[in-house]
Order: sequence, then structure tokens, then C-alpha cells
Amino acid sequence: MTRKQKRLAIIGGLGAVLVVAAGLIFVALRDQIVFFYSPSEVQERQIAAGTSIRLGGLVKEGTWTRAGQTSDFVVTDGQTEMPVHFVGLLPDLFREGQGVVVEGSVSATGTFAATNVLAKHDENYMPKELVDELKKRGEWQREGAPL
Repeated sequence: MTRKQKRLAIIGGLGAVLVVAAGLIFVALRDQIVFFYSPSEVQERQIAAGTSIRLGGLVKEGTWTRAGQTSDFVVTDGQTEMPVHFVGLLPDLFREGQGVVVEGSVSATGTFAATNVLAKHDENYMPKELVDELKKRGEWQREGAPL
């Protein structure tokens, strides 16, 4: 083999290794690429208890209870509801009827054990995915509101 052929073989081999590595990364992360799951998607996919995910939706009116730093509330997407348990300080912008994304995992009892709560940043913000989901179901009320 000539020097040029050896170089081409090495470059081709490195390229093949790079393609295989990228493929493995994408396969491993295919479920984590989504920013968050709605309660309906969590139920449909039957996500295993203890799997770390983000859950997004609206805080259902009248469901938020607080005892010290422990908060319990229900996140809904208009079709399915999921109870959430969180220990810690909630963001100042956290309110019932508002958009929220919570990080954590589904417990064996079906309650979402949140480790972090992210509230919307202003009164008109709602995650685009949630707006699209609500529009698809015909439940979107605020057509003139900016995203």
C-alpha cells in the first residue's frame, strides 16, 4: 500500500468510527430530546417509575396546597391530569391556572415527584408545545395572546 492509500484508509476508518459514535448517541438520547412531556404523553408512553423527565402543562385551579415548603398540585393538559409533589421553594411566578414545567420522576404510586419547578416568565407565556397540543384539541382560549 502506498502512503496515500494508508492515509485514506485511516481517514475512512476514523470517519466510520465517528458515524457509529454519533448514531449510538442519537439512539441513546432519542427520548430525552423532547423538552417536556404532557400528562397525556406520560400516560401513553407508560414511562417507568423513577425515570427522570420533565412534565409540562397548566397548574389546575383549586388544586395547590402548601404546608411549609411542601407543595402539592395537579398539572393538566386539558385531557389528562397528574398530581405533583414538590418539597422546596416555588418560583415567585408560580400560580394556579398558569403554565409550568416540573423536573423529576413518576413515583410508583403515579404521583410526579418534582425536584425542580420552572414557572412561566410573564403572563402571556406558555410553552409552544403545550399551545400546539391545546390548539390540536380545540381547547385553546387565548387566540390573540402572544407566545
